[in-house]
Amino acid sequence: MKARLQTSMGQSLVMTPQLRQAIRLLQMSSTELELELVEAVETNPLLEWAENGDNAGDDEAAPGASGDEAPADLGQGDISDDGDSWEGRDEDWSSGHGGSFDEDGDGDSREQAAEADTLADHLLWQLHLSHLSARDRAIGVALIDALDEDGYLREPLPGIAETLLPDIHADEDEILAVLSQIQRFDPAGVGARSLGECLSLQLDALPADTPGLVLARGIAAGPLERLPRAGIPGIAQELKQPLDAVEQAVQLLRSLDPRPGKQLGELTSDTYVVPDCVIWRQRGIWRCALAGHAGPRVVIHRGYEQLIRRCGDADASYLRAQLQEARWLLKSLEARGETLLRVVGSLLHHQAGFLEFGEQALRPLTLREIASELDLHESTISRAIARKYVRTPRGTLPLRAFFASGIDTEGGGEASSTAIQSMIRNLIDGENPRKPLSDAKLAELLKTSGIPVARRTVAKYREAMNISASHERVRIV
Repeated sequence: MKARLQTSMGQSLVMTPQLRQAIRLLQMSSTELELELVEAVETNPLLEWAENGDNAGDDEAAPGASGDEAPADLGQGDISDDGDSWEGRDEDWSSGHGGSFDEDGDGDSREQAAEADTLADHLLWQLHLSHLSARDRAIGVALIDALDEDGYLREPLPGIAETLLPDIHADEDEILAVLSQIQRFDPAGVGARSLGECLSLQLDALPADTPGLVLARGIAAGPLERLPRAGIPGIAQELKQPLDAVEQAVQLLRSLDPRPGKQLGELTSDTYVVPDCVIWRQRGIWRCALAGHAGPRVVIHRGYEQLIRRCGDADASYLRAQLQEARWLLKSLEARGETLLRVVGSLLHHQAGFLEFGEQALRPLTLREIASELDLHESTISRAIARKYVRTPRGTLPLRAFFASGIDTEGGGEASSTAIQSMIRNLIDGENPRKPLSDAKLAELLKTSGIPVARRTVAKYREAMNISASHERVRIV
């Protein structure tokens, strides 16, 4: 045996931190993104805030120059919905339609407080929009309730089955089938029962050509727990794999998040709602654009790029690394804005009636439909709309408000659950206060409108809207 030097060529994992950064920025709200960029500018000498004139060309295309009503706080880029339009119906939305653009910047009163979005809230919302039966959804609720703050399922499946009794008798195979659906939700890795399973779920969400992916899966499913003791050489010997290949796979594993549930917990500190996008109607066509403050602009400090060419090797190496990080950040910001605009543009196409007529016109829409239309993964859509708000003529709304599950109607179509709740609320608002409508009567009235809803379903929707039962609504006028 003789020691010798050997050179080899191979791929590095330069895309892994960039991909992870892009995913992290996508799920941030505007407030969180601004704080992230403040820290980036403070820690990276190659980043600086853009001067107002640096991107002047971006604002030249902003609508409003033609004299049509348009919000003033638009950012870069806009998307129009060239589908249904209402020519000649550009009435003043500032009165009688639930809100205005409030161009003085103070915002609608509904913008003042943001609800904390917990991990359970985020998962239950995805469960509600999934194509599962009522029985499977009930099992899913039990599973989500059992997750710890890190996103792991520590409770054994027989314990989950006990919590479902006496309403549902489910065996372990049935619970496992629902768990596999939850494990596809965002954030990746949630619902895992061990660290190895958590990392494997995250690896499954990566592109198939990610360097080291196959070997990383093998380590996560096998000798992961022995890695701290055996080290990379020991794992390489056990798996009979080259040392550099195992190093690459381990580096990929270390780039993953062992506590995916914490992602949401750490990103719920908003005090105020800051709209990420603005929706308005111009010449009868609905349009959208990023809000001017939704993506604070940063640029690469050109002076430092010149400095790299003049400084010593050690300093040049440091500055080049900082330059690479700055470029990654700018690309991730650009990708975030493009994805957000694509999603909002698709929502405009599907839910123009909602903006025009309100909740009763909200059509059933799921993450899967938008993901399929935009050729993106469902988890990407979920991240893109998480804690995101849009300013509309009806006020500032969460992007979640544009999604709703559906119920079949007698006419062969579907009505969204949100639209049905709106109909129930309107019926109750117009009832005789001395003789309120019972849940059975509400169900009967909905059926005459072509929406066959069971009394139990009406009661569930009524309770979800915090409306008392009929015997508690009796009042003497």
